[in-house]
Parts: sequence; C-alpha cells; structure tokens
Amino acid sequence: MKSEHIPKATIGRLAVYIQVLENLIRDGIEVISSEKLAQACSVNSSQIRKDLAYFGEFGVRGVGYYVQELITSIRESLGINRVWNCALIGVGNLGTALLRHHDFERRGFLIKAAYDCDPDKIGKELVGMEVVCPTHLKEHVDELGIELGIITTPPDRAQRAANHLVDAGIKGIVNFAPARINVPPHIPVEYVDFFDHLYSLAFQVTLGGHS
Repeated sequence: MKSEHIPKATIGRLAVYIQVLENLIRDGIEVISSEKLAQACSVNSSQIRKDLAYFGEFGVRGVGYYVQELITSIRESLGINRVWNCALIGVGNLGTALLRHHDFERRGFLIKAAYDCDPDKIGKELVGMEVVCPTHLKEHVDELGIELGIITTPPDRAQRAANHLVDAGIKGIVNFAPARINVPPHIPVEYVDFFDHLYSLAFQVTLGGHS
C-alpha cells in the first residue's frame, strides 16, 4: 500500500467499484476500459485512477482493467480477502433482518453470534443461532474468533452494547443505532444512520424544487 492516509471517501468508492466489478463478472465481462468502468460507477476515469493509485498500479494502457484481477487487488487492499467473524447485539427487527441477510457471508462477514438483553429473546433460535445475553460475549470472542461488532439496539442501549463489545476485546464496531457511542481511540466505529441519507435526499429534492 502506497499510503496509510487514504481518504475515507476513497474507501467508500472502492466498495462501489467492487460491487460494479462483481456485476460485470456475472455478466461475463472480463476486461473493461477505465472510461466504461467510470461510467458504470458514476465517477470520472481520473477519479478511479487516483483512487486505485493509493494501492498500486492497475490496468493496461490501451486495454483497460482485467475485471477479476482488479476485484482481487481491491479486496486485498481493503482487507476483505478473508473472513471476518462478527457479533451482533440487538435482535429486534433490524438485527433479525441482518442475521437473515445472506450477503454478509457472501462478502466475507460472518455473524457468528447474536446477543440481546431482553429475557423474552434470550434462548430463542434465529438462523441457527441461539440468542445469548451480552454478558457472555467476552467468553465467546476467543472461542469463536470474533473481531467485529454490530450494534442494532435501540438508541438508549447502544452505549451499553458498545461497552460489552469493548470489554470483550472487539477490534471494530458498526453502529446502526441512532446514537453516538464512546469507545477507546484504537477501536474504529462506523455509523450507519438511514436518516442521514433521507435528510440529505429531502434537502436535494427541496433544493431542486426551488431552482
């Protein structure tokens, strides 16, 4: 990797590139020009070249990109060329939906255990997993090789869920709960808030209506 200081926006675009490239493979396309790839990803070709340059040299002049080779290289660069074992805390509607979402496993993120503090949910089985009280999380991390945590609790329980994950030795957290959490600086947190996107969309539509 050429630089440790890679913009977060670049990482986000790389995820889009992988999605588009995987669709190309499914369509039987083995080679694609930078211009066509850029069009499919809704960016310009110079942006793609700039993003990929953080990780090395890709593409063949006059030919373009070999799709499968580019997928492999991007996956290696992002660290998703391996399986990441995850723990999910909060087995409500959203948590249950994520547990049943087959794309997690297909993309290398395997939810190994599900937790909830609701006595009515503890002991129930979902997608072949027994829902367990989060107090048992620490003993499962080493046993199951869990590295990442997913929070899908109500907002008032998000910090408590984060505390369980931190105490258990989790290395990173994705937080779907609409609440900010406090964790040690060495643990990265990604927030997924659907309302952020809805607010942005509403603003853009409103702005367009006033133009």
